[in-house]
Amino acid sequence: MNILLIYMIKASIYLGAFYIVYSLLLSKDTLYSRNRTFILLSVLAALVLPFVTIYISKSVNIPFFGKTLSEVLITGNSSGVNGTVSSGDWNAIRIFLTIYIAGVILFGCKLMFDLLELVILIAGKKKKGSNIIRFHGLNTSGFSALGFVFISTRLSSEESEEIIKHEQNHIDHYHFFDIIFIETVKVIQWLNPFIHLFNRSLRAVHEYQADEGCLRTGVTVVSYQSLIMNQVFKSKAFTISNSFSNPTLIKKRMIMMTKKRSGMMANLKLLMVLPVIAIVMVAFSSCKGKTKPAESTTVEIAPPLPPPPPPPPVNGADKPAPFEVVDVMPVFPGGDAGLLKYIGDSTKYPKNAVAKNIQGKVIVRFTVEADGSIDRASIVKSVDPELDAEAIRVINSLPAFKPGIKDGKTVPVWYAVPITYTLK
Repeated sequence: MNILLIYMIKASIYLGAFYIVYSLLLSKDTLYSRNRTFILLSVLAALVLPFVTIYISKSVNIPFFGKTLSEVLITGNSSGVNGTVSSGDWNAIRIFLTIYIAGVILFGCKLMFDLLELVILIAGKKKKGSNIIRFHGLNTSGFSALGFVFISTRLSSEESEEIIKHEQNHIDHYHFFDIIFIETVKVIQWLNPFIHLFNRSLRAVHEYQADEGCLRTGVTVVSYQSLIMNQVFKSKAFTISNSFSNPTLIKKRMIMMTKKRSGMMANLKLLMVLPVIAIVMVAFSSCKGKTKPAESTTVEIAPPLPPPPPPPPVNGADKPAPFEVVDVMPVFPGGDAGLLKYIGDSTKYPKNAVAKNIQGKVIVRFTVEADGSIDRASIVKSVDPELDAEAIRVINSLPAFKPGIKDGKTVPVWYAVPITYTLK
């Protein structure tokens, strides 16, 4: 599956989970600063968390035997081998990318156009020493953006004064930066329905904060609600501005103005976010053996194989039993670093395994014999026959070690090395 599509799906699920928490537990509270922070952090987390994968596998009890080397990572390119993408799949991916890129261009151009229009309006109307800009011709009573308050010339002085107070609260809370952030995210995540829901929720919290600031100055709720109703049929001018007369939020603003203030104990609801994140992350990780997107999946790990049978007789006599610990451990030419480098450079990702998106960790054990040669290589932890066979092949190709010594004699010693196959 296309990497971009996988990312979009994961981001949508994370953001959807966060939105459910917000909508059910937090949205009706009057802790506006908390809600604002939650929305912004939720959007940011939904962008980052899809890159985090928890690898969960069945626990394997592997007894210690000899020296265990550091893990060797073997990577493969899921798109660069065999090229097994059907024309139908490719056409579907191409159509998706075309639609997605077209949407990014459309939303991006809209954002840039709004910013440019605001800059032109400010440049032509601003007065030195004042952040109040009066305009006419726009179908709105007032809004704020870029640190300026925009007021329609058709308003009376009393209406202008109250709306300026409201919009100044937006400026004092730096709401414009929130809008720029979420509108930018919306450009690249426009297919994600939850970014649009969070965008609406964030704007509602902005209005609640600004309304609360105005009411604290002594304005009565009744007169303030009357002012809002007088502007209810006016629409906002720019998507990147806070607008006093946003008609979609009127009912909610009226309710929140008269609602009983939430206590600080309501913050305990935030603890629900932790299990939500954990559940989603585990859900992504635990399904790795069921779905096979190459970017983040592994196959189910097979149970460990039983210990290898006793070695066959050599020259009429049994091979001596390998030791786990000796006085002087065997030494590979170049040391352990050289050994790991040799294994990493020599191991090839089987093409069939790449085509099937098979990944996982193989653990091989082997002995360094008394003469320094490699023998008795076997699989302790299996993933796939082809991956297992490649690991055995590489181990059997190892050049001779300087043998281990116990009680002054060279002896065979057990070794183990984990080799992890992973696809990009």
